[in-house]
Amino acid sequence: MGEHYFTGRPTAAGRRRTIDLVLPDLHLRLETDAGMFSPDRVDPGTRILLETVPPPPPTGDLLDLGCGYGPIALTMARRSPQASVYGVDVNERALDLARGNATTAGLDNVRFSLPDTIDPGLRFAAIWSNPPIRIGKTALHDLLLAWLPRLTPGGTAHLVVQKHLGSDSLHRWLNDQGLPTTRLASRSAYRVLAVTAPATPPDQPLPDQPLPDQPRPDGHGTATP
Repeated sequence: MGEHYFTGRPTAAGRRRTIDLVLPDLHLRLETDAGMFSPDRVDPGTRILLETVPPPPPTGDLLDLGCGYGPIALTMARRSPQASVYGVDVNERALDLARGNATTAGLDNVRFSLPDTIDPGLRFAAIWSNPPIRIGKTALHDLLLAWLPRLTPGGTAHLVVQKHLGSDSLHRWLNDQGLPTTRLASRSAYRVLAVTAPATPPDQPLPDQPLPDQPRPDGHGTATP
């Protein structure tokens, strides 16, 4: 099973490789490595998200929450070249690769960084995420409650979650938190959820909320192969 892909500094021996993300409107060549999420291919959930979401806002600040080596953030940056895209993750090895992948793709409107380096007053016109479900339910809820309220009024977050990893229960929970959520798409046991911005945005900047780098003791924090 190996260590968790949401470890801050993976100790797994490096095994670099190159994979391709090919969508109808773009082709990205991405370098990956051991010790991060889905290093051997673009995760099917990520692909489904990118194939089904509407175009991102053409301008403004956009966020990829849990960016890994960057396929979602780089797609946002390519589709909205006038926007400023932020990719956040706790995995520093993945962030280094994401920065290199942005350079390879010739994209200068995207920044990859640790979550606690993002200005807490920044608000996002859109959030796209294949969230780290395996950090555990409690940690996942804390993560979403830290970042989803940072949508601008009228902004939408799109999340992709496997059905057997709790997409339907997450859908209900989001609605219960006052975050109106609908199912945008369903394919191959994945759900793409659209979460609209809270009716009243927060008056004060939210405190820094880094992505957790340790699993919670609730039985959910297991690594993926």
